[in-house]
Amino acid sequence: MFAFPTQPLTTVQQSIPLDRIRYNDQGLVPAIAQDYLDGTVLMMAWMNRDSLQKTLETGECWYWSRSRQELWHKGATSGHLQKVRSLRYDCDSDCLLVGIEQIGDIACHTGERSCFHQIDGQIQPPPADTLSQVFEIICDRRDRPTEGSYTAQLLAAGDNKILKKLGEETAEVVMAFKDDDPEQIAGEVADWIYHAMVALAHHQVDLRDVYRKLQQRRR
Repeated sequence: MFAFPTQPLTTVQQSIPLDRIRYNDQGLVPAIAQDYLDGTVLMMAWMNRDSLQKTLETGECWYWSRSRQELWHKGATSGHLQKVRSLRYDCDSDCLLVGIEQIGDIACHTGERSCFHQIDGQIQPPPADTLSQVFEIICDRRDRPTEGSYTAQLLAAGDNKILKKLGEETAEVVMAFKDDDPEQIAGEVADWIYHAMVALAHHQVDLRDVYRKLQQRRR
C-alpha cells in the first residue's frame, strides 16, 4: 500500500516500488478509483508506469487514454480532479485500488457520480457503505415523505420528537453496555445511529461531513 497524508501529496515523499506492479502486454494496469469516505467505486481506467509515476508525484490521478494514446490528467478539463488519499495494489500486483477525494463529486463523463450507475438500463445510485445507504433512504423520506413511514413521521414532527427519541436511545445504549450483552449492544447502538442520522437529515447536515471529521481524527 502507498499511504498518503490527509492532505494530498505534492511531491514523492518515499521510494515507490513501481517495478513491483505487473503490467499487461500493453504495459497497462487497471486502476479502480474508490471514494475514500464511503467506499463507493467511482470508475475504472488504465495506468501505465508513467501515469502511475505522475499520480504519485502530484497526488492527483493520471491515467493512460487508450483511445488517444496519451497521458490523461483526470479532471484537468472538467475541474473534477481526483485527489489521491491512498493507493494499494492487489495480491497479484496486477490491479490498483486508488482511494480518492473526487472534486465536484462527479467521476463519470455522463455527469453521474459513478460510472457504475446502471442496473438493467436504469440509472441507480452506486452502492456505498451501509450507513450511507441508510442515510440516503432517510433523506429520501425527508424530501419525499411516504405514508406510514416511521422515518417520515419523525422528520415531520421536528426537533422535539427527534431529539426526545435520540435521548431515549442514548439511555438504552448506556444500559446495554452496562448489561454487557453483545447482541443487545449492537442492536441499541444501531438504533442510536439511525436516530442520530435522522437528526442530521433534519438539520441538513450531510453524513459525509461527519465522515470528513472522522478522517481528520485518524491523525
